[in-house]
Amino acid sequence: MERELATLVESIRNAGEKVRELVGVGFEVQTKSDRSPVTTVDHEVNRILQEMQRREFPQDGWLSEESPDDPSRLINTRVWIVDPIDGTKALVNRMPEFCISAALVKRGVPVVAAILNPSTDELFTAVRGGGLFLNGARVTPSASPDFNPVIMVSAWEFRSDRWSTLAETTRCLPMYSIANALALVAAGRVQAVFTIEPENEWDLAAGVLLIQESGGAISDAAGKPFIFNQPTPRFRGVIAVAATADKDLRANLQTHAEHACSQPERKRAAP
Repeated sequence: MERELATLVESIRNAGEKVRELVGVGFEVQTKSDRSPVTTVDHEVNRILQEMQRREFPQDGWLSEESPDDPSRLINTRVWIVDPIDGTKALVNRMPEFCISAALVKRGVPVVAAILNPSTDELFTAVRGGGLFLNGARVTPSASPDFNPVIMVSAWEFRSDRWSTLAETTRCLPMYSIANALALVAAGRVQAVFTIEPENEWDLAAGVLLIQESGGAISDAAGKPFIFNQPTPRFRGVIAVAATADKDLRANLQTHAEHACSQPERKRAAP
């Protein structure tokens, strides 16, 4: 998978340069049918990465937030799963948390992954079985005593009182890009990502591999592993825990998830 990684790194670096250029000169913002924002930055990154796939790996499938879904991907052994800009609202508001997230999935399992934060110029990469890297250097998270672990949760859940009891023993922070948050967990900078909100495959594919290659643990809110390239590319929730986190943290989050999922569904405020 070294060729795939090298090709992806080159393309995602080029995309990052384009992002910084467009952020500097300005970009257009539109509203999609689900009322979420999309920008010319999203579309340009999507173009760059999809051209890479079509040119270098034309037999592979493609799944991206900003491309029409082609059902033929379901018969492909290998599929590139991409979120051109994860955290578009953060981009629009000039918050340095948005990122480019891309992964190659083989038979439902991520085997190559890259997450680039253009604002910090940090590129996290992994090949299955090869460990976690940041800007080409191996990352080995080191344990440090933390009796008040940092848990990143969805911004909506943060604003609500969903995790009020969890906040008694942890520091809950809102995340505006789940892919970026998963990269931070993989690096050991925060201890967990936790949400029971729906997430798309392109939000998670790269981050799942980064977490696994760092020695951390990740599952959906029910504790089940992620299998990618599904007909409906969507999951319910994420529980991701850093390799350096307290051994009881994952079980604690699972308990909170089970309790929250058993409660009546709350109505989300309009974005």
